[in-house]
Amino acid sequence: MPSNQLFEEQITCPYCSETISVLIDGSEADQQYVEDCEVCCQPMLLTLSLAADGVLLTLEVRREND
Repeated sequence: MPSNQLFEEQITCPYCSETISVLIDGSEADQQYVEDCEVCCQPMLLTLSLAADGVLLTLEVRREND
């Protein structure tokens, strides 16, 4: 997977436990950002790490204020 493309990942919201899709930007190796759940609108903190070739190594999803 080229590291400059967006790709989709399935995550579970830490508030409502719904499974939703998020887009991951493969252009940065280590990222942390807030995204609202599309079901319950609560803010989730996503922390992720990508390999040099854009492969997802880790993805942690938690409540923004935890």
